[in-house]
Amino acid sequence: MLSPDLELAKQPMERAVSCPDPANVRQRISLVTSPLRAAFRIRRKYNVLKQKRLLLEKSEHTAPQSLGLSRFHSREPLDVFTFDGAPKGTLRKRRLKRGKCKVLYPNGSKRYLPEEKQSKAKNCLFLLSIIVCFQIYNAIENLDDNVLKYDLEGLEKTLRREVFGQTAAIEHLMDLLEDYLATHNHNKPLVLSLNGPSGVGKSHVGRLLAKHFRSVMNEKHVLQYFVLHQCPEEVETRSCEQELAKSVSNLVNRAEEEEKIPVFIFDEMEHMRPALLDFLGTYFRTNQTNEFLNAVYVLISSVGQAEVTKFVLQNASSDALYHANTAQELLLLMRWALTEHHPLWKHADIVPFTLLEKSHIVNCFLEEMMREGFYPDTGYLEELARELNYYSVAGRQYSVHGCKQVVSMVNLLH
Repeated sequence: MLSPDLELAKQPMERAVSCPDPANVRQRISLVTSPLRAAFRIRRKYNVLKQKRLLLEKSEHTAPQSLGLSRFHSREPLDVFTFDGAPKGTLRKRRLKRGKCKVLYPNGSKRYLPEEKQSKAKNCLFLLSIIVCFQIYNAIENLDDNVLKYDLEGLEKTLRREVFGQTAAIEHLMDLLEDYLATHNHNKPLVLSLNGPSGVGKSHVGRLLAKHFRSVMNEKHVLQYFVLHQCPEEVETRSCEQELAKSVSNLVNRAEEEEKIPVFIFDEMEHMRPALLDFLGTYFRTNQTNEFLNAVYVLISSVGQAEVTKFVLQNASSDALYHANTAQELLLLMRWALTEHHPLWKHADIVPFTLLEKSHIVNCFLEEMMREGFYPDTGYLEELARELNYYSVAGRQYSVHGCKQVVSMVNLLH
């Protein structure tokens, strides 16, 4: 017979054996039913996919495309599923369709744009642009250095200060010199022809050019040739040619060694003999050696003065002389007159000098009297200017002889 304590301890154990735990029962059932449910879901999903595939095949092979019927409107019973008869084109389309599906990113990940890679060609292009810009800048600097070597700004100031009434001629002359002297290598020499009536400042400009270039370069690089003085009538033309050829060759060779451009100034060209003009024209051609192509020739003459006088008097009633079209017309008239005199002027750039007005003559008197030490008043200058001859046209007075007689009249005042 058991004690009361043992009987009490035995009773719960018997209850535990006789009444199983519900949680344990559910766990045992889930172990059995979970595979069954999974198999059932797979079977159902498989049947759905099978029905869709069969419907798709029937719509492609049996439904007419021209009737516009939908592929999924067919109500025919489904055939038994088999693995045979699946068209290859359908499987291929499905594979392509699967490949075009969008890529879905997880919610917790970051999205990045495609990286844009810079091409190395852009860096090369940028470097090439810098080199080209530097070369252009260097070329411009070299041009400025060549112009500064001849001090053309100082020359222009001198011409504007000492030459009266020839503003257009000075501007044209300076433009031609600046364009030519900017570089040292040329394909032809620069030939400048200063033409116009007597006493308008052509020879004075020639003297100023010779003085300026002798000061900025060297006296050995400038030749000032006076035809009546250096080749008078009693001297043979052959000897004049030989002397001129020797002088030109010496200056050209010396200037080429020092990388400078020589300047030749020929005054009184209207008195030069035709044979000597022909010889001088040989230096203006392009088929020469390089040292003869780098040179400036200034031809001063009164050839064409009749054309200039007539043109100025005809256009004195208006300001047409200062227009570009009228200036071009005057250049054409001058070129025709010069080439008629000699073909030498076909190679020349013509710089026409026009008639001087009475106000310019007054300035000539003032300049010359200041140079001689006189300090006259305005009334006395006007009185001296009235003693000269003038063309009176449209309320304007143009001097017949320019400032030619000013020097002789001032000398009589001593």
